[in-house]
Amino acid sequence: MNSLIFPDWPQPANIISCSTTRLGGVSLPPFDSLNLGGHVGDDPMLVSKNRQHLLEIANLPQPPLWLEQVHGTKVLNLTDEIIINNQADAVYSNQVGQVCAIMTADCLPVLFCSKDGSEVAAAHAGWRGLCEGILENTLAKFSDPTNEIMAWLGPAIGPEKFEVGAEVREAFINQSNELAGGFTAYGDKFLADIYFLARKKLQRMGLTSIYGGSFCTVTDKNRFFSYRREGKTGRMASLIWINDL
Repeated sequence: MNSLIFPDWPQPANIISCSTTRLGGVSLPPFDSLNLGGHVGDDPMLVSKNRQHLLEIANLPQPPLWLEQVHGTKVLNLTDEIIINNQADAVYSNQVGQVCAIMTADCLPVLFCSKDGSEVAAAHAGWRGLCEGILENTLAKFSDPTNEIMAWLGPAIGPEKFEVGAEVREAFINQSNELAGGFTAYGDKFLADIYFLARKKLQRMGLTSIYGGSFCTVTDKNRFFSYRREGKTGRMASLIWINDL
């Protein structure tokens, strides 16, 4: 198996994107092996080696700005200026060589790019951030109309494994009744389809070019980290940038 997943979408020639798996790194169990998260209890030296390995295998133009993700709705704008506060759950850029990156281990990573290749973004969408508007806030950074933007839904917890309480379902339905289609009764709880919910939210914003959404981090133990499955585990990254052709 490969260390990287390359999105199956018609990205412009100058846009590069990928998502990591758990394969190909040096971290030891339970972080084996390509853990990129420095906040999960792994040996910092091994995480540093994994991040250097990512630079090489993905041919990154520079190291990413690793966010302090808090399941919120803040979007950082990457420019050439130094960013002091990296607490955010999405990152946007229209600068060549600025790598937009977010980390996940069940939450939904969403990559965005404009069809003319001038703007990119990456968003971390757990159920709370998804419900409260992280995707809408990310799209608001783009200058093009939404029908000129495409999105890719990366590896996340699948609809047969995402067990949630009634309060989660109610939070989404309070926004729109059509989001009820993302929930299936499961005893006294519900199974949530985070891919369905993200697609509906993106469609409500006017996006028609939406790709991906066929993974399950929980069931695919060999390829993906899963916080829901393991508790103490590593983190994968989804990345996108504008290449200098």
